[in-house]
Amino acid sequence: MSTFADPRLSIPTPPQTEDESTHKSAAAATATGKQARTAGTKSAHADDNLADNYVQRMLQKPDDLPPIRLSNIFNEIQWVSTIVLTTTPLLAIYGICTTPLQAKTFAWSFVYYFLTGLGITAGYHRLWAHRAYKASTPLQYFLAFMGTGAVEGSIHWWARGHRAHHRYTDTDLDPYGAHNGLFWSHIGWMIVKPRRKPGVADISDLRKNPVIKFQHRFYLPLILIMGFIFPTIVAGLGWNDWRGGFYYAAVARLVFVHHSTFCVNSLAHWLGEASFDNKMTPRDHFITALVTVGEGYHNFHHQFPMDYRNATRWYQYDPTKWFISAMSFLGLASHLHVFPDNEVRKGRLAMQLQKLHDDTQDIAWPTSANHLPVISWADYQSEAKTRPLIVVSGYIHDVGSFMDQHPGGRHLLQAKIGKDATTAFQGGIYDHSNAAHNLLSMMRVGVLDGGYQLAKDQLDAAAAAESGRTPDLSEADSSASEDETPGTPTEAATVAEGKKAAAAAAGSIHPKAATYVVPGEVYSIVKRGELKANRVALANGGKVGSLMWQRKPKATAAAAAS
Repeated sequence: MSTFADPRLSIPTPPQTEDESTHKSAAAATATGKQARTAGTKSAHADDNLADNYVQRMLQKPDDLPPIRLSNIFNEIQWVSTIVLTTTPLLAIYGICTTPLQAKTFAWSFVYYFLTGLGITAGYHRLWAHRAYKASTPLQYFLAFMGTGAVEGSIHWWARGHRAHHRYTDTDLDPYGAHNGLFWSHIGWMIVKPRRKPGVADISDLRKNPVIKFQHRFYLPLILIMGFIFPTIVAGLGWNDWRGGFYYAAVARLVFVHHSTFCVNSLAHWLGEASFDNKMTPRDHFITALVTVGEGYHNFHHQFPMDYRNATRWYQYDPTKWFISAMSFLGLASHLHVFPDNEVRKGRLAMQLQKLHDDTQDIAWPTSANHLPVISWADYQSEAKTRPLIVVSGYIHDVGSFMDQHPGGRHLLQAKIGKDATTAFQGGIYDHSNAAHNLLSMMRVGVLDGGYQLAKDQLDAAAAAESGRTPDLSEADSSASEDETPGTPTEAATVAEGKKAAAAAAGSIHPKAATYVVPGEVYSIVKRGELKANRVALANGGKVGSLMWQRKPKATAAAAAS
């Protein structure tokens, strides 16, 4: 946002006229512009003939003014704005120390602070600088007078500087670029003359507006009336507090309005989150919104500048938005611009995804299967004689560091060393949590060839070939891989009966097969909503935890071996 000083006060700030707006330097950067002036024609807009590389060429040019040194510092200070910005706080402090504050004066000061703040936010900013909505003539005059009471320059000057700010954000063509520091963007750019002129910004629409022309013409008497006389008269005639009206409702209120606006240039580019884009400095924060009459969701604003809102959530503080909505309801405002919700959500989601991506950089992930050795079942069992290795979901894990930390006790892991514990891990004995899956994945040391007990599969395949039937993987239960060899006749009988029952139920479907999906990246998982059933489990007799890797046909394996 722009600030308080006006070019009519002889301050060398953003230009007033169309010819000055082009700065001549912009025309020099464009051959087309030269030809147009040679032909005696005048462009309808200040930026009609800008070269495609205008910004780059302007930034490569030397500064318009020399560097500030002790020898020239008095010539480089903007004395009018500096005097006003330093004397008004001192005058306010003096008045506060010498003048009792009455309740009515305090209430009036707050109300007038809010009204003049709305003159800047709803008028200067969203209406005239961004054309975010259309206002009726009475509303325009109201906002113009209230904005004048904020003493921040004429609409013409203010909007021109602000359009340059948006167009050249965070570059030296930005009149109050935040890249130059917090102090510079807050107030420094009004104290010291800028080293170079702001970039070109078109204000041809403002030049045609009768309200803006009226305010610009009579700006000096209007700031005296609206900035100082009017608030003093209200308190004086209303409850005979002339002194309080001047020091509180006029001077102190003006200091607060000034720095409220200045915070949009500084605080809103420093405090908060980049909710929609982090390419530039604007940020979103509730505190900034609180002190700027709702202009604190600045990252949103720079992404969607023509949206009449600064905040999109119902709970976000944006009284300027509420005021404009109320004026629309009363028929005083219309054509409220709202950016498509899909694009707003898309911008927010993009930043959320980027944040998630950034967060993942600090997280250790398990070794990819592509970077792990492929171990045969025989080699796995041989290696497990000297190392605490356990197979789960086709991965070989070294659980040595976790043996004594296992919640169920060391003995449960000890019993599965050298075996396939997939079914036991995924609900056969205990249905482990996602955290347990993640922890286990960090212990991977290899991938089991075929993803299953390859040796046992080969035996089953040979037996099936002799009997002329297809082996049922449900018969390849966990007795030889996940369970200890039965230690008692009773246990042996139980296992034998289980095998007989499984053989008798060949072709039947396990009751959980329709919905069961085995977790793990090495399994070809398909969303339940799309799959409706676990095809692999169905194809393999409904065995929970069934193998999901397809074994190569013997011919293919033989060809690969040759």
